[in-house]
Amino acid sequence: MQLHSAVTPGVSSVLRYAGVSLAMALAICSDTAGAQTSASDSKPPEVKLDAKPDVKPVNPHPRPDTLETLYLTNGTQQRDLNDIQTAMRNVLPNAKIYGVPSQQAITIWATQDDLVLAHRILADLDKKRPIYRLTYTITELDGSKRVGAEHYALVVVAGDKTEMKQGTRVPILTGAVDSDTGKPNTQFQYVDLGLKIDATLDVSGESLTLRTKIEQSGLADEKSSVGIQDPVIRQSTLDGTSTLVPGKALVLGSLDVPGSTRREEVEVVAEAIK
Repeated sequence: MQLHSAVTPGVSSVLRYAGVSLAMALAICSDTAGAQTSASDSKPPEVKLDAKPDVKPVNPHPRPDTLETLYLTNGTQQRDLNDIQTAMRNVLPNAKIYGVPSQQAITIWATQDDLVLAHRILADLDKKRPIYRLTYTITELDGSKRVGAEHYALVVVAGDKTEMKQGTRVPILTGAVDSDTGKPNTQFQYVDLGLKIDATLDVSGESLTLRTKIEQSGLADEKSSVGIQDPVIRQSTLDGTSTLVPGKALVLGSLDVPGSTRREEVEVVAEAIK
């Protein structure tokens, strides 16, 4: 390597005057360049401010992992199953809930925590409903004189409807003309006559709310002006809601008997069945 070729003659003279040899000057230049190269190599890497950490998203609703079937022990109606199933779906939105009406059961696919809540909901709602005996007394009065009385007893489960009918089915002649032959076509329709009682009892603590509809019908003595074969039906209806006290009789109302001075008074009493 020819060292003198890196420095001009004028510079060489100056260096000799300063007491610095040409070889020493080249060594100083070489060390300075190496230091600059090392400094540039040790520069820290650039950091991107918009870089996002590599974090995997967490699923807030993990998939349920347990299947269980819950059976109703006291509910006997389709409405009971529907009410409990609706409550579970509203409280447990992440669970899969299916009702099985034929088994009075609910199949649920959910986490262990949701299953604990489902059992609690079932225990709170699937309770034995109270049963009462309703005794209706229809008393026939002629003025203030008691002529006679009839008693009818119904067993009612709280929240359900009980219906009772007593009477006869009366045929009513109806007719139509055959469009092909022009001959009359005789037909009959049957009408239920007698006494019909519909009762629904709702229980809230010690309070009893009774919804009653009583229909009493029968054939009248007069004839219809439409046709000799068409009967006249007399009917009386009592429809209302009352609040009962267990063991205490309550008069629901009275009905006048058409064509006479008599009337019928309807009374009811509720008794709990153990």
